Amino acid sequence: MSSRLINIERSTRETSITLSLDFDAPQQFVDTGLPFFDHILTSMAYHGFFGLTIKAEGDVQVDAHHLVEDVGIALGNALRQTVQQYGHVERYGQSLIPMDEALSEVIVDVSGRPYLVYSADYPQEYCGQFPIPLIREFLYALAHNAQINLHAHCRYGENSHHMVEALFKALGRAFMTAYRRSERSEPSSTKGVL
Repeated sequence: MSSRLINIERSTRETSITLSLDFDAPQQFVDTGLPFFDHILTSMAYHGFFGLTIKAEGDVQVDAHHLVEDVGIALGNALRQTVQQYGHVERYGQSLIPMDEALSEVIVDVSGRPYLVYSADYPQEYCGQFPIPLIREFLYALAHNAQINLHAHCRYGENSHHMVEALFKALGRAFMTAYRRSERSEPSSTKGVL
């Protein structure tokens, strides 16, 4: 069975990103210049058992916001193109992941209708130097550019690192299921289209 490789390049005045996504070749290399962001993106792909290569640079001396959001846009575009270029996927994915005292859940519907529902109450505002509010910016950009319905919830936890890492591992596992090749000859919808 052939590999489903998608390559994305995104260049703006604020960021430069090259990204490769392949659900059939599980190797990861992520370098954004933001160590915690690299860590959670690598965890997402590793536990989702898919290939992800990201090389990203941006104006992080101003704020990490542009880079984090643009990586979300690039990954979302790659997810959308996976369906467009390689055909139907299973559509739904769900995962509930613990990490020590924390428990996080992600539910995905590859529906063509973008929506984000995100809930988390983090006890610390940073993981290392990474501002936790940027997690929402990444997820919003991802969901809207992938055109997926994404529900992401940190159910509870006492350590922000544990909560976010569990969330991204759950995101990877949910993607693994939702983007599995479908045996159907048409989209997974009673309408016949998504």
